[in-house]
Amino acid sequence: QVHLVESGGGSVQAGGSMRLSCTASQHTYSSYCMGWFRQAPGKERERVATLDSDGSTTYADSVKGRFTIYRGNNKNTLYLQMNNLKPEDTAIYYCAAPPMFGSCPETSSAYWGQGTQVTVSS
Repeated sequence: QVHLVESGGGSVQAGGSMRLSCTASQHTYSSYCMGWFRQAPGKERERVATLDSDGSTTYADSVKGRFTIYRGNNKNTLYLQMNNLKPEDTAIYYCAAPPMFGSCPETSSAYWGQGTQVTVSS
């Protein structure tokens, strides 16, 4: 089982930027589809973005044009660059890996990091 460690959360004012990082304990996950999810208080966990091994990406409609998912040069670190943050982006953000190669993480099927809190004030 892979161990995922997120960092980079914190507090920011609306309109600000923040970058989250996620490092996987196994280098093989550099070739896996990886993703970022978030869960706001009282709401279900939702997919924010995914990045597949071929470079293809998906984004939730609510973050398109503001968030960018990408890998570092060593491919073992996953990032989420968040710009023009809004109060509704406030949530715990989770890095996610799929349970098997060839699939992308889903809310119902993934390995999760411990999560990092992102708070956006108005």
